[in-house]
Amino acid sequence: MRMTNQREIILEELRRVTTHPTADELYRMVQARLPRISRATVYRNLEQLAEAGMVTKLFGTGNQKRFDGKTERHHHVRCVKCGRIADVQLACEPDTEPAVADACGFHILERQVDYLGICPECQQASSRPA
Repeated sequence: MRMTNQREIILEELRRVTTHPTADELYRMVQARLPRISRATVYRNLEQLAEAGMVTKLFGTGNQKRFDGKTERHHHVRCVKCGRIADVQLACEPDTEPAVADACGFHILERQVDYLGICPECQQASSRPA
C-alpha cells in the first residue's frame, strides 16, 4: 500500500490516541492538521488501512465502527453505559482458534475478545446522590 501524506497523518493521529475513535472522531482530529481533508477521504483511508492490517476495525461497539491503531493481539473492555473502550493490559490467553474451528467447522480468520462492564467514571456518576 502506498502511503500518501493524508494516509500517514490519519494513521499517526489514530496511533496517537488510546480512545478507539469512530471515523467521525478521527476526521475531526485529522482536520486540525489537514483542514481541507474530506470526511469521505478519512473513511476510505481507514477502510484501506484496515484491509492492509495497519489498523484494527472494532465491531460490536455501538452504531458506529471504532478503530484501533494498535494492531498486535489484545483484548478490549467496553462500558455498557457510555460506550468508552479501553485496552486490556493483560497477556492474551493461549490460542483457541483450532479448538473453535474443530467445534463449529468454521475456518477462523481472527479472534476478538471484548469484555463488557461499567467504566470508573460511570460507576462514580451512578454512586453520586441525585
